[in-house]
Amino acid sequence: MPVPYLKRFVRRQQTFIAIAVAIYAALWAADRGPEIGPTLAYTLPLCNLIVLVEDYFGFLYKHRPRLQSWAVYVALVFVVAVLGVGVVNVIRFPFQKDPGQTLWQYLRSGWKFPFMATMIVGVSAELYRRMRERLEARNRELQNNLELEAARRENQEKELGQAREIQQSLLPREIPQVPGFEIDGAWEPAREVGGDYFDVIRLSDTKLGVCIADVVGKSISAALLMASVQATVRAFANETVSPATLCARVNSVLCSTITTGKFVTLLYGVLDATNKTFCYTNAGHLSPILIRAGRKAELLPEGGALLGVFPDWKYEDSEIELIPGDRLLLFTDGITEAGMEDGEEFGEERLIASAVENRAQSPKELKERLLADAKNFCSANLRDDATLIVIAATTTECRQKSDKRELESIRA
Repeated sequence: MPVPYLKRFVRRQQTFIAIAVAIYAALWAADRGPEIGPTLAYTLPLCNLIVLVEDYFGFLYKHRPRLQSWAVYVALVFVVAVLGVGVVNVIRFPFQKDPGQTLWQYLRSGWKFPFMATMIVGVSAELYRRMRERLEARNRELQNNLELEAARRENQEKELGQAREIQQSLLPREIPQVPGFEIDGAWEPAREVGGDYFDVIRLSDTKLGVCIADVVGKSISAALLMASVQATVRAFANETVSPATLCARVNSVLCSTITTGKFVTLLYGVLDATNKTFCYTNAGHLSPILIRAGRKAELLPEGGALLGVFPDWKYEDSEIELIPGDRLLLFTDGITEAGMEDGEEFGEERLIASAVENRAQSPKELKERLLADAKNFCSANLRDDATLIVIAATTTECRQKSDKRELESIRA
């Protein structure tokens, strides 16, 4: 007999002995005065016969509809119980008969309890088997689902990581500069990918196109729309196109292609180093903040409607003059809406206060300080993508000092 089968057989006999002990205890509690020997004599062979039904005749009922399956199984157990009890009684008759008692009389008087016990044990065993198989099937299904979900999440994380790399590659690696100004920017998505972006486009030796935008939503869909907006802006941006004209063209494209419920806020401006001006159009974006020495911080007028909603909207240009020492902040709501658990937000007032306090710093240092203040306020748990551009009007001397600091930083 193979070792695995032998082990299985021994385990089954242990179980059947436990059943015999349970029956003996039940009869003893009912004052039936049983003996353990006869109880074992009935239990072991009858239980083994029930197991044989499952092992060798299971094909007759296991794959049938439920009611038919139970009908066939109960019929098989019935036959086993009748034959098994009869055989055991025949074997025990020479040792248990009363004086003058015939075999037929012995069979008629000693069949009821073992027969009913066999039926009960057989049906209970089948109920247990079916319940166990259902649980095992359910566990296998859950395990498969968990493995599929883990694989799906792993693939999703890889895709998001690749999407983030692609999105980062769309941002300016080196921000163009023009004489008399310093520009720096930062982009930090709340998730792997986001719907914010900024861009600085060289239009000529003395002009730069500066753009910051916020696409509704997050994740892949927002990132795809952001990439489309960026490509459209770059396609229309040149030295002769005004910010209002560019916003109108981008709006027309988005209105014809964007899905319902999507929209974009965008601010596009042209920084003119010759005239020391910043001409801009605000399409539903947050108002830029202008900080000047000795003056209160100023929120620049908002402007027109957001993009992708009103196809015939007429946008207008606004212009400001930037003098040495000025700091112009362009940002998305991920910074001002950075909040604590109680719902309190970082807000424009804290952003302005931090910018005023650190206005003497370089654009890079000021950018880092503002982002750090916003993230510290919300314990680094940004609710939305955070994007920031700092434009600083500088003197030639300030510019030279900044270049020197940058060179020393690179060498270090």
